Amino acid sequence: MAAIAFRRGSAKGGKTKFVLMYYVYILKSIKHSRYYIGHSQDHIKRLSEHNRGKVRSTKAYIPWVIVYQEEYLTKSEAYKREMQIKSYKSGNAFNKLINKN
Repeated sequence: MAAIAFRRGSAKGGKTKFVLMYYVYILKSIKHSRYYIGHSQDHIKRLSEHNRGKVRSTKAYIPWVIVYQEEYLTKSEAYKREMQIKSYKSGNAFNKLINKN
């Protein structure tokens, strides 16, 4: 389920504005030593798609679990963060993220 943030006074006339959040997530394959990094508005639904074999790049490594997530107000911010995490190439910065939990 996608998270909804409420902002007062950000819409014209001071009305409440509903904002859907975007998530950057890291999945770990339970059976293999593999990670997948992605972004989505609904990370729980996206996890289900990964585990049902709907994503070509993760299908062979089912099942997956979410081991890390962050939320952002815009798709652009989430995408930039996803690319940053992917640039870590499983180094120290990546390990610090997945070992936070």
